[in-house]
Amino acid sequence: MVDLKTQYLNIKEEIDEAVLSCIASTEFINGTKVKEFQQHLETYLDVKHVIPCANGTDALQIALMALGLQPGDEVIVPTFTYVATAEVIALLHLKPVMVDVYPDTFNISLEHCERVITPKTKAIVPVHLFGQSADMERILSFAEKHQLYVIEDTAQAIGADYFFKDGTTKKVGTIGDIGSTSFFPSKNLGCYGDGGALFTNDDNYAEILRMVANHGQKRKYYHSVVGVNSRLDTLQAAILDVKLKYLDTYAKNRQNVAAAYDAAFKDIDGIEIPFRSPFSTHVFHQYTLQLPIGARADFQRFMHERKIPTMIYYPLPLYEQEAFKDPNINPVDFPVTNELCQRVISLPIHTEMKSQTLDYICSAVLNFFGK
Repeated sequence: MVDLKTQYLNIKEEIDEAVLSCIASTEFINGTKVKEFQQHLETYLDVKHVIPCANGTDALQIALMALGLQPGDEVIVPTFTYVATAEVIALLHLKPVMVDVYPDTFNISLEHCERVITPKTKAIVPVHLFGQSADMERILSFAEKHQLYVIEDTAQAIGADYFFKDGTTKKVGTIGDIGSTSFFPSKNLGCYGDGGALFTNDDNYAEILRMVANHGQKRKYYHSVVGVNSRLDTLQAAILDVKLKYLDTYAKNRQNVAAAYDAAFKDIDGIEIPFRSPFSTHVFHQYTLQLPIGARADFQRFMHERKIPTMIYYPLPLYEQEAFKDPNINPVDFPVTNELCQRVISLPIHTEMKSQTLDYICSAVLNFFGK
């Protein structure tokens, strides 16, 4: 699904130098490179504060902890997403309130959000799924109307631009109260292990986020709040600092692959190619098709026989996961998610895809559909 080996080889000299420099410095925890990467990412995102941490799941948890939510408070999340989005809510004894998504962007449905608002609703977590931004301008209006915090889950969409109606542009993850991301190796900006970060333009939130991520301390051995131990390794920061310079190029390469897929598949009856929203760029963490219901297993088998990997993100809605089952949840409330979980399948898309590989994959898909 991704070719991290070729990506590494293309920037091997820079990566090796960064890694060896980090080892030579022996600044393995909170080293100089962590600060440098933080500053460079702040400049790239045009955000006041980047707070590095250990992984994307920690980033979401730290964001929720910093907002001072109380046990039993409700947080709205899409049910078509990775488990981490809801997992951290439950871990903090908050209540994840799941809503359906839109059939085109796969992102959180505000109409469904309106139906689940209660006096206990305190926050909303839009997930910019597969590299496509959620409609943040509408989400901000919804949050203001209901006095909700907005935490953006940007694990799959770092680098995407959001276009406001007044002509301004912001990077996703910098629009709500707090943004979070993951640097898992397969992400658009990935390290060689685990890593994550939080973003905010609010000085007060930034101070609390830093404390929470560092055992609740602002000054060593003086703990103001209950926190966690969540640090980005200096070694990973050094690697990320190199790769950050290539992030826009990586996004362009992914967009080129997606455009080639689009052109090849646009006339196949019964499948839907990914939607491009007019309010944002799409950085294609995944290229996800919607197949006819009942066709996916045969399609996946057909591709596997030709040594072409595919993935299903996600085969089961969050509300159906054993960990989140609730007898009060009615499956009919999630018609879009229920259908997507039967139809979606993702094809390989990465920054180093050669034209021969791309042609081979396109030909296989066309052959399956008799084209």
